[in-house]
Amino acid sequence: GVDLSEVTPSGPRGRVTEADVRTRAEERGAPSGPAPASGPDQPYRTEPLAGIRKSIADHMRGSLARTAQLSFFLELDVTDAQLARKEASAGGGVTIAMAHVLTKACAESLKRNPELNSLLSDGSIQYFDEVNFGVAVALKEGLIVPVLRQAGAKSISEIALETNALADKARDGKLHLDDMAG
Repeated sequence: GVDLSEVTPSGPRGRVTEADVRTRAEERGAPSGPAPASGPDQPYRTEPLAGIRKSIADHMRGSLARTAQLSFFLELDVTDAQLARKEASAGGGVTIAMAHVLTKACAESLKRNPELNSLLSDGSIQYFDEVNFGVAVALKEGLIVPVLRQAGAKSISEIALETNALADKARDGKLHLDDMAG
């Protein structure tokens, strides 16, 4: 690049022209084209996408392409839900997280609004009887998303147990293809 303070302007009213910049660049022996980009846009390393990372990327990209992307924000008081969650955790032998409660709430909502439990495929809409959820698990290799099946038919405790079991299987490298499909 060229420091503009070093350029002698020749344009109208003392403006710097492209020719002025090119001339200064040639004088300094600097390339006259645009300066190379810097910062996070420039990778420090590139490697082929392969193995589990490729599978994860393909699955996530496919999911993004086939399902409607939606963001919905709602503020609500979850005091009663927190109390119920804590009570269930205290007596049930499994820790119930708020995510488990929200999964159950979403499953119930999808059962009541089955038109939302659908995806677009080849110009048609596919509707599903089962309410399944992807459970995002962070691994060293990347994000993997096994499927919690039949969430709409499960109690919050069952959702917690199965979600934890799927996460453990993912971290231990014991997931099967069937755990990922759906």
